[in-house]
Amino acid sequence: MDTILLFERLDRLERLLTANKEVLTFEETCDYTGISRSYLYKLTASGNIPHSKPNGKMIFFEKRKLNDWLLQNSRRSNSEIASEAIQYNFKNKR
Repeated sequence: MDTILLFERLDRLERLLTANKEVLTFEETCDYTGISRSYLYKLTASGNIPHSKPNGKMIFFEKRKLNDWLLQNSRRSNSEIASEAIQYNFKNKR
């Protein structure tokens, strides 16, 4: 079997295993979020990302909290804003 194909399959298996975990390690979090190691260290040091250090050394991340953090400060699309404006106008007609 081709070496590249084997590496692709291995990568796919690793992603599937990570998808089923609730708590991620530092490296898994980098892969999951696409955030670089150095930036993730900065975020944890400043307390800007939810994480846990149960033994004071290793850093763990709860996937649910990561998703909430990643999706904070969401922006509405133009169609959502237009729809809300129309609903507001219909409600507040005099």
